[in-house]
This record gives sequence, structure tokens and C-alpha cells, in this order.
Amino acid sequence: MINIDKLEPGIRTLVAQFIEAGRPSARQKSFEQRREEYLSSIDLAGEAVPVWNISDRVIDGLTYRIYKSSDQVNLPILIFYHGGCFVSGDLETHDRQLRQIANESQSLVIAVDYRLAPEHVYPAAHDDAFKAAQIVHANASAWGGDPDNITIAGDSAGGHLALITCLRLKAQGQWMPRRQILVYPMLDASGSSDSYKKYGDDYVITRDMLLSGFEAYLSKLSFDHPEASPLYRDDFAGLPETHILTAEFDPLVDEGEILYRRLLEAGVDAQCRRYLGVNHGFIQLGGISPAGRKAIADIASIL
Repeated sequence: MINIDKLEPGIRTLVAQFIEAGRPSARQKSFEQRREEYLSSIDLAGEAVPVWNISDRVIDGLTYRIYKSSDQVNLPILIFYHGGCFVSGDLETHDRQLRQIANESQSLVIAVDYRLAPEHVYPAAHDDAFKAAQIVHANASAWGGDPDNITIAGDSAGGHLALITCLRLKAQGQWMPRRQILVYPMLDASGSSDSYKKYGDDYVITRDMLLSGFEAYLSKLSFDHPEASPLYRDDFAGLPETHILTAEFDPLVDEGEILYRRLLEAGVDAQCRRYLGVNHGFIQLGGISPAGRKAIADIASIL
């Protein structure tokens, strides 16, 4: 039973429109349509606030958008991997939120434009995310950032990539970020949690959207592979300070909160915040969502 009255007003309107349209399934759309629809929602994020300097760089085949909040040096660094279920999203879909985070945190924010499925399947996005972290670390000082104060973050599929990147860095043993921020991360390719059943059909970002993205990206990789469904790994000990943000009406809310408890059991310094009255993707809805604006401010305060 849908709890539409428990949603924030702006998100309630989006959900009502989605239901009135017949709950269109992402599986019935082409990946190009999904990408275009994502881009068409940019204005819901609010204003594109000015930032002291924004530049795009291409290094070793990957594009980075660098948001520098001031002319100071040794700034805290945020490496951010965008969401989009591994099949959509880009530097533009997350531009407005990252502008806000850069300004509010007085940080050096670096967005990574990794390869998308179905054109590029596993391990393309994972490898891009890991390579990008290494490149940022190597160039941190030259770009005005502090290589000893790096946060790795992402939302949805990007949260998955942030976690895998931290696990790969831990295994490599050369350097580690100071913290990671996982915003409603995609952690279980089988979609087996109760929240998938409760919130998987009605709240715009549906079970079909999330799982079809996993399927396109993972291709022939088993869903129980540790880099497909990292929720079930047993090597979390030694990860950096971790902040998890979840949304009340999100198919992924259970996954994020289960990960939080598993991190605590592994001795990781972890915090988890659930935002009420919102659905998956709400940090991109700051133009209509008070919780979305609060989450941006909370991420900035963590940095």
C-alpha cells in the first residue's frame, strides 16, 4: 500500500504523476531514452550556483570535472562517482549538487565520468573508478588539494563504485581515503531485501530500473560475485570512516542500513542517516525537496 501522504510535497507530486502515468517500466525504454530522461530532470536539483573555478580535464582516457571553491591550496578533496544504475548519468546530471557541495564544504570536488553499460560491461566502471582515485591522489597537490584528506563518495551506482574502490585500495595497501560517503548505494544485484518488495513499484525509481541496470552492467558476471553484491562480503575490517545516507521510500533502504550494521560488526567507524518522506534519488531533487537540500548540507559538513 503506497504511503503517498507521508512523502514531502514536492516528491509526492512526482510520485503521483508517475502512478497516474501507469508506472512506466524502465525495462520498456531504451538506454538512450533513460539517459535523456535523466538529463531532462536536472532542473529539479535547484540553481546552478557559481563556483570559483570549474574545469574539465581528460587524463588517461577519463574525463574529470574539477570544482575548486577558492584559490586556497591544500583543500579537502571529494572524489564523486555519479549514480544512474550503471547505464545513465554523467557530469551534467550531478553538476548542480556538486557545485553546492564544493561551495558549502570549501573543498576541491572532483567528478568522474566513468564508462556506462551496456556499451561497457563489468569491470569497466569499477576499473575506471579505481583508476580515477589513483590519478586524483597523484595529482592532488598540483590541483590544490590535500592528498591526505580525500573522501570517496557516490550515489546509487556511484555509491557501489565508491565502496568497491575503497575495498580495492585497502587490498592494494598503498594509501587509503580518510572517509567514504555512500548515498543510497546499490549493494545487492539480486534485489532480495524487503524494501525492494515494499518500495519497488511506486516511487519513481523502481525495482525494474535498478535491477535492469545491474543486469546490463554485470552481463555474465554472477550476482553473488563480491564486486557485484558487495553487501555480502566479509572483508570490511580496515575500511575508513564511513557515512551512509538512506531514503525512507527507497528499494535500497534496507541494503544501506544492513551495510551499516555489518560495518559496525567489522569495527569500522560508521554512521547512517535515514531521511524521511523521500524516495531514491532525493539528493538530486534539492529544488523541490527540503531533505535533498539538507542532505547536500550534511555531506558538506562531513567534509
